[in-house]
Amino acid sequence: MRREFKSKSKVLLIDDNYDHLAAVNELVSSEGIFNVVGTSTNVNIGMSLIKKYHPDVVLLDMNMPEKNGLEAIQEIEKMNLGVRVLVLSGYDDSDLIFRAMKLGAKGYVLKTMASAQLIYALEEVADGKVYLPSSLTSRFFEYFQQQVIEEKSEPEQEENYLSFLTAREEEVLDLLCQGVTYKGVASQLFISDTTVKTHVNNIFQKLQVNDRTQAVLYAINNGFMKKRTKQIVRV
Repeated sequence: MRREFKSKSKVLLIDDNYDHLAAVNELVSSEGIFNVVGTSTNVNIGMSLIKKYHPDVVLLDMNMPEKNGLEAIQEIEKMNLGVRVLVLSGYDDSDLIFRAMKLGAKGYVLKTMASAQLIYALEEVADGKVYLPSSLTSRFFEYFQQQVIEEKSEPEQEENYLSFLTAREEEVLDLLCQGVTYKGVASQLFISDTTVKTHVNNIFQKLQVNDRTQAVLYAINNGFMKKRTKQIVRV
């Protein structure tokens, strides 16, 4: 049963894919319970629109070129405008979900999910609730519990974001640290250029950096190369 709102909830959409943004805008606007006050394919312009329109909910694409989704969530939270962020992502990575929610996101939905589920998620978040689809909930809480256990076992250790990388992402980062180009990475790992870019974007988000240089510096400063050397020696 569709809940009734006293007034239309103001929604702002941020997604760098223009076609997807237009489709979501049409979908949300057609529901009649939301007022789409602005759309942007640029996260920095999106931040300006948030300050201008004070939306109730921001539907934020996690993978933006100018600024990663985690940074965007932090910036929105610092505005203290009471804006609720609903993340829209192509990745069902448990770590990304955990960190997005930890930083203040009130919901997380996948781009592959049905339109009705996206609308329901917007309704829930606009109504002051937290939303995670059932397909992600159990994984999120399992990951959350594991993080609590690890934090208790190492209470004084500063968080090292390198631990969030998958084995494949470590391989990609290792090659980047060696100065290999994206095409070179694709060739050496026998994967497509698109797959390389996906891995690189995941690395940027997990390390909370904006570009390759920052990622390499973070890796070097946090002992990544020494770790990789030990792994190679073991092999």
